[in-house]
Parts: sequence; C-alpha cells; structure tokens
Amino acid sequence: MHGFYRIAAAVNQTYLTYPNRNAEEIITLIQRAYEQNVSVVVFPELTLTGYSAGDLFFQQTLYENQNSAIGSILEATRSIETIAVIGLALLDANRLYNCAAVIQNGNILGIVPKSYLPNNKEFYDKRQFTSGKDIVRSSVDFLGQSIPFGVDLLFDDGKEMVLGVEICEDLWAVTPPSSHMASNGANLIVNLSASNELIGKAEYRAQLVQSQSARAMCAYAYASSGVGESTTDTVFGGDALICEYGTLLARGERFRLANQLISADVDLQKLIWMRLSESSFTDGRRKQVRTIRVNTLPKLMTIDRSIQKFPFVPDNPDEKSHRCEEIIQIQAHALIRRMEHAHIKKAVIGISGGLDSTLALLSTHKAFEIMQWEYKNIIAVTMPGFGTTSRTKNNAIALCKALGVTLGEIDITALSLAQFEAIEHDKESHDVTYENVQARIRTSLLMNMANKEGGLVIGTGDLSEIALGWNTYNGDHMSMYALNSGIPKTLIRYVIEYFAQDQRLRTILLDILATPISPELLPHECDTITQETESLIGPYELHDFFLYHILKYGAKPDKILFLARQAFEGDYEIETIKKWLRLFVKRFFTQQFKRSCMPDGPKVGTISLSPRADWRMPSDADVTIWLEAIDNY
Repeated sequence: MHGFYRIAAAVNQTYLTYPNRNAEEIITLIQRAYEQNVSVVVFPELTLTGYSAGDLFFQQTLYENQNSAIGSILEATRSIETIAVIGLALLDANRLYNCAAVIQNGNILGIVPKSYLPNNKEFYDKRQFTSGKDIVRSSVDFLGQSIPFGVDLLFDDGKEMVLGVEICEDLWAVTPPSSHMASNGANLIVNLSASNELIGKAEYRAQLVQSQSARAMCAYAYASSGVGESTTDTVFGGDALICEYGTLLARGERFRLANQLISADVDLQKLIWMRLSESSFTDGRRKQVRTIRVNTLPKLMTIDRSIQKFPFVPDNPDEKSHRCEEIIQIQAHALIRRMEHAHIKKAVIGISGGLDSTLALLSTHKAFEIMQWEYKNIIAVTMPGFGTTSRTKNNAIALCKALGVTLGEIDITALSLAQFEAIEHDKESHDVTYENVQARIRTSLLMNMANKEGGLVIGTGDLSEIALGWNTYNGDHMSMYALNSGIPKTLIRYVIEYFAQDQRLRTILLDILATPISPELLPHECDTITQETESLIGPYELHDFFLYHILKYGAKPDKILFLARQAFEGDYEIETIKKWLRLFVKRFFTQQFKRSCMPDGPKVGTISLSPRADWRMPSDADVTIWLEAIDNY
C-alpha cells in the first residue's frame, strides 16, 4: 500500500538447547505476525538452539534436533506468506556457520552466514563458528535441498522491498555488511542478534541501529536474544528495535519473560526516492549480488503509523527549545555574514504586524544582539495602505518599540493612487493590478530607503509563499537578503511561539499569532481584515504538508492524498484536500519563474527552493499529468 510494509521483530521465549520447544514458540510468533499482515519478521541469533549453547554446538545430537525443528517450522508455515528470518547453525564443508535462514511459504529461500565473529571478553564465536565472508560456494545442500548460500544474497519482492540480512556483530563492524547491501538496493535490513545487557549498552545499541538506518537510508529491524539464554556469565534482555532512516519507530520491552512481537509500518517507497536526492548514496560502491525473488507478501489494508500533520515541526515538545534556537542562530549568523561582507551596518525591514515580518525582525534583532550592534540601526518601516487594520499596525509598532529599533511610517495610499492615475487604472477595480501596485510600492520604498541609509533590505517572504508563488513579482518577491526563505509558514508560527517566552514580547506576539494571515491589500470593513489568505489559497498546514512530501521524495499525488487523509482525519474531507492539492500543484508549476530569480537566503531545514542549490526546474514545465493524477484519485 503506497510503499508501506509492516515489519516485525520477534523475541521468542528461549529454551536453551531444546530446538523443538523453541520451534513451537517460533511458529506461534510467525502465525501471529501473519495474522497482523507482517511482511517480514526477524528472530534472534541462533534462534533454534539459543546463542549461549557454547561447546554444545559440537554435539551431533543438538545439530540434528535443530534440523528436525526447522522441518517442523517449514511444515507449519507452508500457507504463510510472511517472511521469517530465523537463526540456525549450519554445517558445510566440515565447518560450522552461524546463519540466518530466510523462510517463506514453507521454503528456505536462502541462507546468509555471519561475517564478523566476536572473539573477546564474554564473546568467543570463533571457538565454534567460521566466518562466512570468504565462502566460495553459491549454494548449500540442506534438508535435502540445494539452497542459495552466502553473504551476497538479497531478497526482492519485485515492488519496493529489497531485503538484506546481517547478524549481530556484523552491525558493530567498521564497515557493516548492511552498508554494502544498501548500496546494492537493499532498503530493509534485518539483524538477528545476541547482545547482552551491560550498564549503558542498551542506549548505545539503539543509537547504533538508528544511525545505521540513517547512514544506509533504510528501514532496520533488530531482534536480540531473550532472558531464556544462559546467565552463567552474562544476561540477555531480548532487545527489539525497528528504525527507519534514523527514526526509532518501535522498541520492545527488555527482560520480558514471555514471547514478544513488535511491529511498525515502514515506507520503503519513500526511502527509494530519497536515495536519489538526499545524499551521496548513489556514489556508494556496488558489488556483485544475487537477488532472490520472494513470493507475494501479505497486503496492508490500512497502515498503523502516525502521519505527522506538521512534518516541518518536531513531534517531541522537548526538542522545541533546541530546534528553535538552532533556527534563530542559522538566520542570525547568515545575516551577520552577509552584512559584514557588504560592510553594511544597517538593516531595513518592512514590518506589517504579520507572522513573516515579525520573525524576520526578531531574527535580525538577534543578529544585532550577538554582534552588539546598535538596535537603532535596524530600521523598521510600517507602510499602511488601503487594507491595513489598526490591529496589525498597532502590533507592528508595539513590537518595534519593545525591541528598541528605529521605527518609520510611510502611508502608501497617495503613492498608490498616483500610480493608478499614471497607468490609467480604475481605483475602484480591486483586481491584481490594484494589489500588486501596493506591493511594488512598498518594495521600492524599502530599496530606496536602504540606499539612503546605507542599509540592507531584509526579505520577509517564507518558504510556503515561495512554493505557492504567493508574492508579487518584483514586489515582496524581491529583497537584498531573503531571511525567511528557508522556513515554511507552520514552522514560523512555531519559532514565534518560542520568542513569546520573553515576557516583554509575549502579549504582542500572541496577538500576532492569533491574527488571520492577510496581505491586507484590499480595503477593510470597519477596521476588520476582509482578505484572509487561507480562505483564498487554502490552509498553510495543508500546503506545508504537500510541500514536504513532494520535495522530500517526489511523492505521487495519490500517495500525498492517502497520507493527508490519514494525517488530517476529522479536520478536512478528502474532497477539500484534493481541492487544495490541485491548487498547490498548479501554482507550484506556474510560479517557478519567480523562484528562478529569487534573492539569496539561508537554507534552514532539509528542504529549500533556491534555484542555485536545491531546486532546479524549468519555468515552462507542464503540470497536466500531476493534475490528472489528483482528479483520478
């Protein structure tokens, strides 16, 4: 379903050196996974015998009983489409290998040996096992079958999933096998592990799994041996984790006495397309691999995953202060560098009492604070016109006074009327000319004032407006430095809320946040805003959602609609979402010409529309196939 796969990590109750009893637990967990529409479930290392069997691995009785137990698992899973990855010992060419068997529909599709064998302190794998790194055979005879064998195996469903397998210490190696697997297309890695519990190790282990999923741009499922293992010298807690591209999606309960199955829905389609644009992934060295086609996997009818409404805003409230401070520092130091290089001491900014100009002013003020420059050298200009209300104007003035910046006011009404007369435009015709004349007058005034004062015009337009082209060409579209150009509207709100912790500014900023977004270019009624942007072009929370998924990994319209329907359930009907997605896509294509000549501005997050760096697009690209895809949803 739209590239989502449900994957699971299982920690079975271990009965040390009792394979048939372990098989019963494994079968139960596989059946449970299948009932939950899991595509792939991974078990701990040496699942059937237990990892800590020691020199009992040299006993023929244990080995033969293990193989008998595998036979019972194969028989019990013939009608099960879920892929189960189970740990076993394999005897081949008079060597014993620590392996993972990939099982589906009662067949072993392939066997992958462990490459890196720990041999220090409490671990002594090399005492019993041989590394599989240098295996020369391509198959092994096992249970009367010839089965693909080697570290070069990948398992492909012919759609979006390519599965790679590594075992425990492989992940801890300098160059994990999963890195090579990922370079060859694997976007789901599973790890069968036996990682013991030591003080602080659980935290490090989680970081390791998360970081590898980020580095390899993959989903990663990890299952470690549970408490049934021997406690002669060490304890195993049964850790289980599922990560996607650096994010921990699910984690089990350590030291659990009963069987445990955790699952998460991972977006493998997204990972494929992110690899094309997000990193130097495509420069990774490819090796010769063997790909095994798997059978049809269980189908997901719904996804069990929270979809963020605000993908640009952190979910975790604890990150708020850190993230906001980082954004402010990026903006402030970008401006400092630009002003110092240009030998400019003054900043000129149009202040309207709206969100964008408020953040631009606050971040400019922060830059001056860092450099201990005179706040009076920030020249904030309010330029009331036909649609300016007292609420926005008073908030702008109050904010400037609270920050101690120089405040100027230029009423643009007379200038606008003069322009209407000059171009013979009817002042009663409140069309795009009526609006754009005002926007261009304001920009012209700021540019001229900057020349007069020897200052730099600070642009206030944000990433959301740039994506929609919701600005006037050579009006608010232009500045000398576009300070907000890397920040979408939903994130701007978030940062201003952070600034509102300052009690001097709190009342002003909260009222600015509560004011409807408006360019205030059309005449107001009884000092009330009549031109609300989100009524005209749609909610910014939807547009930022669309922007993220389109630019982050090139999501198709049907997937965006599917995700938005889930994220905004109860907020918007699907027809409303379709309406605004159609508008977003149409404007995104038709307004590229504005982005092609946008001014410099700092990139803040992973998404930017700078034509010099992040986004190259022809201004005359045809939008038809995208609109058709929306209409056909």
